[in-house]
Parts: sequence; structure tokens; C-alpha cells
Amino acid sequence: DSDLSMRTLSTPSPALIFPPNSPGFQNGRSSSTSSSSVTGETVAMVHSPPPTRLTHPLIRLASKHQKEQANIDRLPDHSMIQIFSFLPTNQLCRCARVCRRWYNLAWDPRLWRTIRLTGETINVDRALKVLTRRLCQDTPNVCLMLETVIVSGCRRLTDRGLYIIAQCCPELRRLEVSGCYNISNEAVFDVVSLCPNLEHLDVSGCSKVTCISLTREASIKLSPLHGKQISIRYLDMTDCFVLEDEGLHTIAAHCTQLTHLYLRRCVRITDEGLRYLMIYCTSIKELSLSDCRFVSDFGMREIAKLESRLRYLSIAHCGRITDVGIRYIAKYCSKLRYLNARGCEGITDHGVEYLAKNCTKLKSLDIGKCPLVSDAGLEFLALNCFNLKRLSLKSCESISGQGLQIVAANCFDLQMLNVQDCDVSVDALRFVKRHCKRCIIEHTNPAFF
Repeated sequence: DSDLSMRTLSTPSPALIFPPNSPGFQNGRSSSTSSSSVTGETVAMVHSPPPTRLTHPLIRLASKHQKEQANIDRLPDHSMIQIFSFLPTNQLCRCARVCRRWYNLAWDPRLWRTIRLTGETINVDRALKVLTRRLCQDTPNVCLMLETVIVSGCRRLTDRGLYIIAQCCPELRRLEVSGCYNISNEAVFDVVSLCPNLEHLDVSGCSKVTCISLTREASIKLSPLHGKQISIRYLDMTDCFVLEDEGLHTIAAHCTQLTHLYLRRCVRITDEGLRYLMIYCTSIKELSLSDCRFVSDFGMREIAKLESRLRYLSIAHCGRITDVGIRYIAKYCSKLRYLNARGCEGITDHGVEYLAKNCTKLKSLDIGKCPLVSDAGLEFLALNCFNLKRLSLKSCESISGQGLQIVAANCFDLQMLNVQDCDVSVDALRFVKRHCKRCIIEHTNPAFF
């Protein structure tokens, strides 16, 4: 459809996001006479504002009794806006078609700080084009109120949709495009360059994205220290399989304000990439390197340079990490609150001992599938980490009921305990339940209820 076919003679109405099987469609066709026929996909459609009253001679006016039943119409405008604020984008657009009053309320600027679209079949590029056009009506070509765009799982999103966001939304602060594998580096660079306030970026599952950087044009205009112009603090690049050390180096040099970084299953990252990261990004609080199989104890030595700033670390299934790496983290990162070391088979009781004695404020620990951790390691945890709330020991072959009882007798605030595939008795599980009243126990013992 051309742009002309999507406009009306009156003020454009909201972009109406319909799934193919919604009540607004019958047999693949729209029930609205002002809409074109649609089959097999979700689209954004534009309609004129609803009339003030129905004037067709065949339509009977509602009876007085029927009018009295519409109690929602008695609510003041501010209450209606409050109700509308809980609706997702597509439902808000539908509400705008009810009547002229709802149309005006639905386009209150306070309701359009966020656009949230979901669905694999939705034509999200077109939806974003129509929505931003309507939002730019009062401020031509610029949407000043929009701060958050969430289009996760919209597989039909392409670079064209991101270009629209970059051009029209200079005040954007949060963008989530996880699972949109058709977008590329160039479109992401445009968003980062034209949205200087962007702080939260989620490109997880976007396999074509290998870097986060400014466009060449933006780099030329800025000073040599242009990397500090990118204000991203939260970056999720989970499942960006082609990310390499060179790309991580560029990200670190441009995104120096990072505090939350997630690189789960970025399997090409090595210790060298972490060295670059620690040079530029010294404010990281949360870091996930789960399933980065090339990260070793040398990488842990680099991460330890974050010292007391690091609160969250995930190194699950990093098989090259041993007690040596854990000692680096425990010695320098004393304020660590969360550690996921599941599947790090090189960790033993000695590593757990050093961790427990130095990170006494630890609240969550996952050492599942660490066969060398035994009851002795649990005893060190119990005697030092009294604030422990979550503990996972799944598939720890050397754990017995005696170790669990020591933990339960000292960590009264324990809220979650995972002992699946562990050889522990029913009596031990009952002991835990008796001492930790709020603890949820995940187990595989059929005799314990």
C-alpha cells in the first residue's frame, strides 16, 4: 500500500494493530469498510476518528436503560487515562475507535511514552511508520514523548523499522529488539548515533549484530573521544554468536558507561576480549559470561579489577575456570551478591571456602554440576554466608544430607534450595523445611512431599 492510501481527509487516527485471527477480521478480511482486504499477516491500519454520534437512519438510538449501563462513560478523563495506561499498544489503538472521546483520550501524550509490539507475523516496520507519523503530528518529523520501544520477538522487523525509530525518536531511552534476527549493525549504529539518551539496549538473539558503535558520520562530527558520547548503561547481547574480541573491544571503547553487560552464549569471546572490556568499562556491576567456553582463570583475573563494584557474575558452563579464578574474584570483589558457577567442574571445596570467607554478603550461589564440591564446602558457606537466600546444588554428586542440615541450621533466610539429582535423604529435606520456613525445595526424591 502506498502512503497515500493510508491517509484520510480528516485527522489520522491511531495505527490499529490486528492479529489475523482477531475479532476485527473475518475469513482473512477486515470487517471495517474503510480498510483494505488483508490476508495472512498483521498490519497497521489507519482510520478516521469515530463520529460524535451515529447518524445512519437504520441505526436505532440506545434506550435510556442501555445508556445507564455504560458506567465507564461517567468516569472523568484523568481516570480513563489512568486505565488506558495499563493497556498494550494494540489494545490502546482499539480503544481509540470506540468513540470520539476515547479517541482523544487514547492519544494523550502521557500514554505514548512506550510502544510495545509483539508477534511473529506483525508487519512491525509498517506499524512503527504509522504510529510515529501520528505521534509526530504536533511536532513534525520528531516524536518527543516516546522514550521506550519494545518489539521483542517481532521477526519481521528489519533495518527499515530501526531507521524510522532513529529518525523520529531523539528522546529514546530504551530499545528492546530481542529475537529480531533481520536487523544489522548499520541500523543499530544509526539508533545509537541519533538517540543520544539511549541507556538500555537489548539485541539478544540478533545474530547479525556484531558490534555497537557510532556511524562514521557521527564519529567525524564528534571529538576524538566520541566514544564517551554513547550513554548506554544496559546492554544485552545474549546469543549474538558472531561477536568476537574485536567487536567487544569496539563496544568497550564506545560504551564506557556500561553497568550491566550480558554476553551469554557469545561463544567466540576469550580472555583477550575481557581485557579490553576492563580497560574502558570500569563501572560494570553485572556481567554474564555463561557458556563462553574460551573464558578461563586469566579472564577472571581481569574481571577482578572491577573490585567492589561487581555485584553479579555468571560464569556458568565456563569449563576452563577453576579454584584459581574463583580466588581472584573472592579476593577483590568482596561485595559480590550473586554468583552462578554451574557446570564449572574445576571448582572444589577450596574455592568455595575462599569465596565464603571473603564474600560474606553473598545472597545467591549456583554451584550445580560441580562434582568436587562436598559437605565440607557447604559447611564453609553455612558458617560465613548467613544472608544466603538462594542455593543451587543440582547434580552435585558429593553432597549429602549432613551438609544440607548444616546450611539449614545457619542460613535461616534461605528461600530456594535446589537439590535435584543429589543423594539426600528425606529426613535431611524435612530438617531443611523445619528450620527454613519460607524455603522452596526443588528435589527429585519421590518420598518427600
